[in-house]
Parts: sequence; structure tokens; C-alpha cells
Amino acid sequence: MQEQKKIVITPVTWLRWIGIIVLFLLLLIIIGYFYFDNKIDKSLPQIEGTIELPVTETVTVTTDESGVPHIKANNLKDLYMAQGYVQAQNRLFQMELARRQASGTLSEIVGKATVSSDKYFRTLGLRRAAEKSYEIYDEEAKNVLDWFSDGVNVYIDEAIRNGSLPIEFMFIGAKPEPWTAIDSLTVGKYMAFDLGGHWERQAFNYYLLKNFSLEKAYELFPSYPQDRKTIIEEEIDIVASFKDAIIPEPFNGSNNWVVSGEKTASGKPLLADDPHLGLGTPSIWYQMHLEAEDLNVSGVIFAGVPGIILGHNEHIAWGVTNTGPDVQQLYIEKRDPKDDDAFLFEGEYEKAQIIKEPIHVKGEKTIDYEVVETRNGPIISEFAIENGKDTVLSLRWTALDKTKELYAILQLNRATNWEEFEMGLEDFHAPAQNFVFAASDGTIAYKANGKIPIYENGKDALLPLPGWDEQYQWKDFIPFDELPKLVNPKKGFIATANNKITGKEYPYHISNVWAQPYRYERIFEVLQPNDQLTIQDMKNLQMDTVNLRAREFVPFFIETLKDEPLSDTESNALQLLEKWNYNDDANLSQPLLFEHWMNEIENILYNEIDDEVMELFSSKGQATDELLRLGNNSIWIDDNGGLINVLQSSLNEVIGILEAEYGIDQSKWKWGDYHRVQFEHPLASANKGLEYVFHKEKPLPVNGSAVTPMAARHNEEGIVDHGASWRFVIDFSDITTGHHIVGPGQSGHFLSPFYKDQTVDWIEGIYHETALSDYEGSVLLIEPEND
Repeated sequence: MQEQKKIVITPVTWLRWIGIIVLFLLLLIIIGYFYFDNKIDKSLPQIEGTIELPVTETVTVTTDESGVPHIKANNLKDLYMAQGYVQAQNRLFQMELARRQASGTLSEIVGKATVSSDKYFRTLGLRRAAEKSYEIYDEEAKNVLDWFSDGVNVYIDEAIRNGSLPIEFMFIGAKPEPWTAIDSLTVGKYMAFDLGGHWERQAFNYYLLKNFSLEKAYELFPSYPQDRKTIIEEEIDIVASFKDAIIPEPFNGSNNWVVSGEKTASGKPLLADDPHLGLGTPSIWYQMHLEAEDLNVSGVIFAGVPGIILGHNEHIAWGVTNTGPDVQQLYIEKRDPKDDDAFLFEGEYEKAQIIKEPIHVKGEKTIDYEVVETRNGPIISEFAIENGKDTVLSLRWTALDKTKELYAILQLNRATNWEEFEMGLEDFHAPAQNFVFAASDGTIAYKANGKIPIYENGKDALLPLPGWDEQYQWKDFIPFDELPKLVNPKKGFIATANNKITGKEYPYHISNVWAQPYRYERIFEVLQPNDQLTIQDMKNLQMDTVNLRAREFVPFFIETLKDEPLSDTESNALQLLEKWNYNDDANLSQPLLFEHWMNEIENILYNEIDDEVMELFSSKGQATDELLRLGNNSIWIDDNGGLINVLQSSLNEVIGILEAEYGIDQSKWKWGDYHRVQFEHPLASANKGLEYVFHKEKPLPVNGSAVTPMAARHNEEGIVDHGASWRFVIDFSDITTGHHIVGPGQSGHFLSPFYKDQTVDWIEGIYHETALSDYEGSVLLIEPEND
């Protein structure tokens, strides 16, 4: 008779279980309280019936079957007030987090865990830039901002008074403060931050030059600057490794294209856009339709901002991708040995501006934080692992200037043709974007638009520059009329996918860092030979999973290893890859094998680079591809035993990893067992209870990858957290109807039917239609308040 094992329950085990039980009971009490007191129902957005707001005339809000609000008003004041109210009903908690993160005030409601983040955003000064920008807006734009804020605040006051704030506020023990025009502009500035500008790559390049031979360092540069030595002659004590800096996701990009009627079945233009940003619950985008006076526009906007930033009206449609220009420049600043707040410029020390930014921390003492700004910008090297004593780094960035993007958006919403649209673009400075455009008159067009500094030598944008030398200061920007532009090209279509946009003939430097070309090349491959394109073709292309990176490198890898002594498992893996159709299909094993193989190749090649520096290595995939093309001529490959050794050792390692996780039968491995999507809620990771509240479903398998038109980039756990945050296509044979997917859904309320109703749609490519007229749904009447 076997001896039974004794279960030993220690005091620690008891405490752990007691804690879990208490947490579970607390959640039950909270949720039960909300249910029984009817507060959860009260916090749901009201989409039917009648309410009173301080509008001047009746406003109609029709919420269609996809949760899209169609707001119809008789005047603009009522329209934008209603827009603010409706956004707040559906997205108030998201709006609160967005303005606080961008402003550096999260610690006021979260506590000390977000102090580093707050310090970073206070240093950058997005809110200070928003305040400066507000000063240059005209009365029309300021009115729109104020009307929108009024609508948000009516809802906030109402929710606080009725005890119907979204449940997230109760979980964190906070209430929203009144919304302001500056909040909306700060959220807009955050979008410029999220789309980057390459300062982190300059810091990484500097790290390479300090730690490797010139030739080895230059192999990882986006370009090969043989004459670079003059800029870095002087030894300085800065460290290009940033522990607490928040680096935007390098995959933030997009696809868009526009097709002339000469290449379509309908004889009218087709336009498609799918911005690639962080995926979460709720979506970064909120889809709306706005109608009043001469305005009838539909599309998406960031929660917390008025207007429509991407979409269409009765005459035109437009979409964007990130241009990715060099609009951020690190400067090396020499500190005065006698005064820590003075820095050298042209032989004399100048006093820096000291900005007091006290950080209020929930449950803690206020932090007396100060930001130091030189003539070039805020000093950001505080966030390095080590900070220099005699030299520091400052950041010059176009988004910190006064800009008028909201004014531009209002003009684009009303435009009826290319000339009016381009005129509106003149005030859209940051972030710089690739706009594609189509009009009902048949015009298709493109413009790389934004405030892009002029570099006399593009290689200057590769490294930090001497802040004390006037010759390295930005002196001007590419003139608006000389920004890259195409109108009605002969090939009949225009596409962009964050790829390089100009050739050597273009007189200005745009960027040293571009996305890998595979998405663009696949889009071109589909559009170029086809002269009968339909709207379904556009949808299919947005969901296309052909991996051109694999199509280039798999045959090369197989050819390189074909005569080498391989194990049976290695031979089986290569045979499996040889049969692949290069689709990143969730049910196939090959995408799983190829993706892990490429990752392990990078682990081998870059083993000498410090871990804390790797997040600064933007465009790492591009660098890896170039090293593999060099083969044994690459120093990084040669130092790791040559190409054959790199490929075989990485393949062997990956097979072992995958066998341990998915079994020894390689044919049964599935990309979708690893590559899954969930759309994470910001509070879900706090504990298991909140995870259950906000994530009742498990992650779902999904096709695509970071290099396919169906963009779906995963994290280290295989969870897809970046991709097409909104998909949009339109056929100008019916300009009044757009086709959309907003994953995972429209509402931020976890009990709303529109909370995650588009998750499967996003995975499978099922679009909903949104019309400018003849729409149906639940009707909410907003009436003027009775005196």
C-alpha cells in the first residue's frame, strides 16, 4: 500500500489563501453592490430616450448596430457639445488615463508606481507644448475645444452626482477632474509622442560607437557614414542607455493606399487605411458620424479630442500612415563647471530655464520636481542609467513647438476637393504623416505632410550633435510646397507602409530609419497588375498574410544549409519550411518556426549588446536583414562563427524550445497556439479578480505578423499587442458608405454590448458599414434644458 503524501499547510500558505479569498469576496461585494444598487446599469451609456443638456436646439444621437453614434445637430456648438458628452459616456476612464499619462499626473490617482512615468512626461513637456499651442488657435477652434469640453463636463458632473461613474474609477479610488481644452490638445500631443521621431536610435548609434569598432558599429547604422568621425572626435561622459525613458513602440506605423478609377471595377476611386498602433480595450480610436450646418463627416477620432481625424465626408476620403521623419534631435550639452544650470553655446555659458513641476503622489508627499530646458530643449539624460556630470543630453523635437493640428482637422473635415484638403494640411505639423486622398471628382493624391527639419547632411541625424555649436542647430524646415507629393500618378495607385518615400533625386533629408519594405512590396504586388479592383479586394489586402520576409530568407537559409550535416529534426524543419506557401496562417506550423528562428538569430548576433540598450535599437529587423544579406562579409556574423554556424545553431536551439512547448511532431505545431490576441484592459493585469471582470474571454489565435499587410505584432509571450487598430475601406461609387472594423469594439463599459463585439470581426476581417444618411438604430434625443 502506497504511503499517502501529507499536505503541509504553512502559515504563509494560509495567508496567501486568505488573501485570495478576501480579494475574491471583496470583488463579489463590489460587483454585487453595483448590481443590486443598479449602479452598473446606471453607468452604462444612455443610447435611447430623452435627456436635457445646455444645448440651444434638439440634437439627435442615433447609435447603430455597431455602436457608432451618428450625431445630428442644427449648429456646431450643439454638435461638439454632444460629441464631448457621447465620448465621455463611452470612454471617460480612457480619456482620464490618456490626459494624465500625457500630462505626467498619473501618480495623483495611482500612487508611487507611476512616478518615473510622470517625471518623464513632465520633462518632455507635452502639456506645456499644448498650452503654448492653445495661444495660437483662432476663435473658431477655441470655441470647438470649449464646446467639446462643456459636453464632457456635463457628463462628469452628472455621473458624480448620480454615483454612475465607470466602475474603473471606484477600483482606483478616484474621480475625474473637469475636462479642459488643454486636455484635448495634450492628448493630441501624446499621439505625436507615440509615433516617435528617432532620438532613441541616435542614442543607440552613439552606444555602438563607444563600445565597438567603427566598422562593426557602422554595420548596424541605418546608413553607412564613412565620414562620421568629425562629429564624435571629443570624448564625452554621457551614457546612451535609458532605464526610465518611455520609448514609443517602434512598430507603430500603418498601411494605406488609394486606387484610381482607371484600375477599379466601379470606375471610381478606392481608398484603404489601417493605422498600426497599440491594441487594447477600449480601442485607441472612437468611431463617430458628425452632422451640422455644412459639415457631414464620418470616421474615427482619439477619445478626448473633437472632430474626425481620419475618414470621409460627402466629397472626399483620406487616411494616413506614419512618415517617420527625423524630427527629434539629441544634443550634447556642456555644463558650466561653476553653475549646474548653465550650458555652453558659442563660447559662452547660457542660463537654462528651470521649470517647477511638483508631482503630487497619492498617499505620499509631493515631489518637488524641476525640469531643466536649454535652448535646444529639455534635458532628458536624467533617465539614463548613469547621468553625465559635465555633459548631458537635451532633446529638440518639433512636437514641443506651437502647432495647430486641431485647426487642420476642422478644415479637412469640411474639404470638398484636393486643393481645399491640401490647404488644410498646412497647419498639420506633428506628427508628420503620409496622407492618401481621393475625391468624388476622381482625383487621387498623396502628401508626406508635417514639420520636418532641414539637415544639410542627413548623416547628422544619426547621432547626438554638439549643442554648443551653432552650425548644428536646426535653422529651417522643408517648405510646405516642397514636401513629397503625388497627384494622379500614371501607375494609377499610391501606397505607403512606412517605407522609404523618396529617392536620391529628392533634395531634402527625410529620415535614416524606415520600416522593412515587405508590407509595401506585398501591397504593390497585389495592386499593380490588377485593373478591376473591388472593395472586397481592398478588404482582402488588409487581411493579407503573405510574408515576403520569409519568401526572401527561407530559400536562402535552406540553400545555405543543404550540404551541412543536420540532425533528423533539423532536416524535418527545413523540409517543412520548403513546403510553406509563406502565409502567416494561424493553423500552420511554418510561421511559428520561422518567427522563432529569426528571433534566435538576433539573440546570437546581438549577444554583445547590453540588454538595457536593446529597446533603443529601433529598426532592428531591418539591420538583421542587411547582416544576413552580407552573410560571411558581416563582422557580426563572422564574430559568431560564420553564417552556417549562426543558422544551424539558432535552428537547433529553436527546435528544442518549440518541442518542449508544443511537442515533437513539428507538423502539429500551430502559429495560432502562440500568436494570439486579447485586447488587454489597462486594469486587467492588476490582479486575477480584475482580469476576470475585464477579460472573460481567453486570447484567440490570429493570422498575420509584423511584416504582413495584416499587421499583428506580438510580444514575448506571443500576445498580439500592436496592429491595425482601425480598418477602413471606401468605394467612391458610394461615397456615403464606409466599411470599418474597430477592434475590439466601440464602448469602454464592460457590460455594454459594444464592449468587445468586434473582436472576432477584427480577427476574421468582417467589416461593418457606416452611412452618412439613411442610418438606423437606437435614438437618444438631447433637448435644451428647461429654465
